[in-house]
Amino acid sequence: MLVKYRVVAGLLLLVAGCSTQPAVRDYATALAEDRRTKDEMFLRGADSPVPEALRPTFLPLGYYPIDERYRAPAALAPADPAEAPVIEMPTSTGQRRLMQRAGTLQFSMLGEPRELAAFVSADDPGRQRLFVPFRDLTNGSETYEAGRYLDLERTSTGLYDLDFNRAYQPYCYFDPQYDCPIPPRENRLDLPVRAGERMRSTDEAP
Repeated sequence: MLVKYRVVAGLLLLVAGCSTQPAVRDYATALAEDRRTKDEMFLRGADSPVPEALRPTFLPLGYYPIDERYRAPAALAPADPAEAPVIEMPTSTGQRRLMQRAGTLQFSMLGEPRELAAFVSADDPGRQRLFVPFRDLTNGSETYEAGRYLDLERTSTGLYDLDFNRAYQPYCYFDPQYDCPIPPRENRLDLPVRAGERMRSTDEAP
């Protein structure tokens, strides 16, 4: 295990050293603009997941302050497609969502090595979008009780910018009619991830 993490750490240092990520101010500005765009879509979009009567309750969306401690380079240890069977991931409505494990994202957060399984939809022939559902110690009190999600565009290098400031609540948080995959047990982080979307406080002004 130690050898594995030394190899992964070397890869992550390489991607961090070669990164051309924007300055903090530009990053924060771009993230804030993305959040404003999402609020506008949820407020006025025809395909908004938030029922119109509940929009004053949920919108604008609640967020933790942007914190780059929850943003880390990650390396995907890919699963062999031939050995990664399609699984039935339980959902919030009691259904099953067909998913296939793409691999394991290995990264360091708050000084500790971490892992999260990444999945692709079995119905997506291109397999170009990674789905990373996760749970943490904020669920049920500060964030949706069943967990939150991250989406990543597939890269040819297997290296990713894993940014929990972009973690989002499932649509079933806003409307229980939505069918949302439940994060598997292996994707439960043993710390509070105070980054990304959160429940809006009852005394928080819209």
